[in-house]
Amino acid sequence: MLKQTLLDAVKAGGAELKRFFNSDFKISHKEGVNNLVTEADHAAEAAIIGVIKKNFPEHQVLAEETGEQARDSNYKWIIDPIDGTINFAHGIPICCVAIAVEKDGDIIMASVYAPVLNELYFAEKGNGAYLNEQKIAVSLETSVLKSCLVTGFPYTYINIPNGPLEVFSRLIKKGIPVRRLGSAAIDLCWVACGRFDGFYEHKLEAWDSAAGYLIVEEAGGRVTDHEGKKFSPYQHRIIATNGKIHDELLKWVRDEI
Repeated sequence: MLKQTLLDAVKAGGAELKRFFNSDFKISHKEGVNNLVTEADHAAEAAIIGVIKKNFPEHQVLAEETGEQARDSNYKWIIDPIDGTINFAHGIPICCVAIAVEKDGDIIMASVYAPVLNELYFAEKGNGAYLNEQKIAVSLETSVLKSCLVTGFPYTYINIPNGPLEVFSRLIKKGIPVRRLGSAAIDLCWVACGRFDGFYEHKLEAWDSAAGYLIVEEAGGRVTDHEGKKFSPYQHRIIATNGKIHDELLKWVRDEI
């Protein structure tokens, strides 16, 4: 029932994303530069929470727009109703719904749905990762110099020492292709299915990374913080790779090459 509820919830959110995509909708601004929220974000989040509460009213919820709804439960649903909101608002199809299920502090199940791309990712801890019900696996690349990487830039503190611009510059000056798609959840899923060999970012929230984190690991990849320590969605920095380039990419990001 947990899996079916997750899939129903992510599809409900995806239906709202697709309904509003390339249409007229209201846009408002949260604190900070280019921190958009749209009418579709709220509609998708309401649809998702509605499905969850129908089946598991006692579970906790942490959602990007409505915040945390605490309950006396060891289960928590971590929800990003639209990851890649700026893409979505501009009619760029690289946007998705991302939901993770946490139990006793561990992510045990996750789904990412990009309805405009017709891609539905699912992972359950210990049972692999899937794209449209077909099992996926990370790439086999062993060298960062031969890798295709992906990253994202925060809209604040981008010029911090050894921050996003410095790391990006260091990589591209060596001819390493680094893409910037605008959706961390999709970035992680594309590492999981082998399209990218690695992903790094300096400032993500739990709803950005929780679902994709499990999907990468279940596809055979590795996810850590920038120190190489066990990743937690509740800290901001992330490196996710096929595992084979992980230690080397850590050195590139930490300026130890």
